[in-house]
Amino acid sequence: MAATGTTLPAWELPLTPTLIVSTAIATRDFQDVHHDRDLAQGHGSKDIFMNILTTTGYVQKYVGDWAREAVGPNFRITSCGLRLGAPAYPYDTLAFSGTVVDNADDAPAGTVTIDVVGVVSLGNHVNAKVTLVVNEQSGAAQ
Repeated sequence: MAATGTTLPAWELPLTPTLIVSTAIATRDFQDVHHDRDLAQGHGSKDIFMNILTTTGYVQKYVGDWAREAVGPNFRITSCGLRLGAPAYPYDTLAFSGTVVDNADDAPAGTVTIDVVGVVSLGNHVNAKVTLVVNEQSGAAQ
């Protein structure tokens, strides 16, 4: 079910000012560029924009939602490396896609690596590589 080359279902997240501000505050990121449009523009930005902690959380949510369906509930995300690109501004849409790039069947508990891309209208907002370990009790990643 999680063979190398498997594509994850697409997921689109509408970006609102409330989402960007509330998630920045929830992650204790009080930088003005995440909640004050005037100051963000004063720093040369078009608008407020999503912070990296929120992006990381959404990447992990995207993979976690897929993993629960694909391999069952007994998995654990062990790594999430990412690189940010284009800013994610309000009134845009962040569209996620993912592909299983490695499925180490020979690992003791099954290790699955997934490349994730999150795209906004300006281009790639995030490129990520997420690794999860599937517990043997869940039927393993196959």
